[in-house]
Amino acid sequence: MLTRAIDGYLAVRRAAGFALTVDTGLLHSFARFAADRAETHVQRQTAIAWASRAPSPYQRERRLGMVRRFVAHARAEDPGHERIPRHVFAYRRTRPLPYLFSDRELEQLLAATTRLRPRGSLRPLTYATLFGLLAATGLRVSEALHLVVDDITADGLLIRQTKFRKNRLVPLHETTAAALDGYLVRRHAVAGRELHVFVATTGQPLTYRMINGTFHYLLRSVELQTTTSERPPAPRIHDLRHRFAVRALEGVAGDRDRTAQHVLALSTYLGHAHVADTYWYLHATPHLMRRIADACEVGGAGGTL
Repeated sequence: MLTRAIDGYLAVRRAAGFALTVDTGLLHSFARFAADRAETHVQRQTAIAWASRAPSPYQRERRLGMVRRFVAHARAEDPGHERIPRHVFAYRRTRPLPYLFSDRELEQLLAATTRLRPRGSLRPLTYATLFGLLAATGLRVSEALHLVVDDITADGLLIRQTKFRKNRLVPLHETTAAALDGYLVRRHAVAGRELHVFVATTGQPLTYRMINGTFHYLLRSVELQTTTSERPPAPRIHDLRHRFAVRALEGVAGDRDRTAQHVLALSTYLGHAHVADTYWYLHATPHLMRRIADACEVGGAGGTL
């Protein structure tokens, strides 16, 4: 009975556009766990016991959240399912502090790609183009990984079915477009009919593991900024996207309305589901927020903001 109810819930959410690959496996695991206890409805303590089998507090809370969402749906027809409390495992996920790459550090990172082996292969150019594209456009790594040749248009990059199942067009600066075109000429000789833009020396599509591993290998050649008073956060590949967002927000000037319009436009460009996700880049970069506040004061001088 519980499995049938879970399958119905999953079907409804898939119809709404959610993939639910992870949720499907875990909710079926919970159904088997409850069935072993001869339970046909969700019991609070059973759900907590099942979630506690995960190795970390975050994963336990995440599992419990999946059951909680199912219960909220199922109780509309069957109130026999017990409600699931929040924060049982006393864990609140926080975003890691970003590392803001300087222009010099980014230049060093891209220069280091020329020393990648095998020498003379496509690999150095692949990573120079990929990391340059991430820094110049703010794409997510997953979006770059899924790019196919037909997604490169005269108007920019067509990003299909992205993180929030939306399509968007990302315009390219002419220098970025030229670098991408130059890469495609070399890539075609290696990849042949492979549709994906970024490929390994074998001609097969790159994986996230390959990209992330190469990124951290190249970081050894970068003279990262340090401070005597505080240790900076460890750089992550996602910080190339953060750098793009910060550079774009540094162009904000004027009153609050203009600032809000600028942030809204950037939110659309980055493919954020909520504009609050874009404002987070301000809060995570205090000196930038101060600069924008000062600009708003100047722009609003003599009037009411």
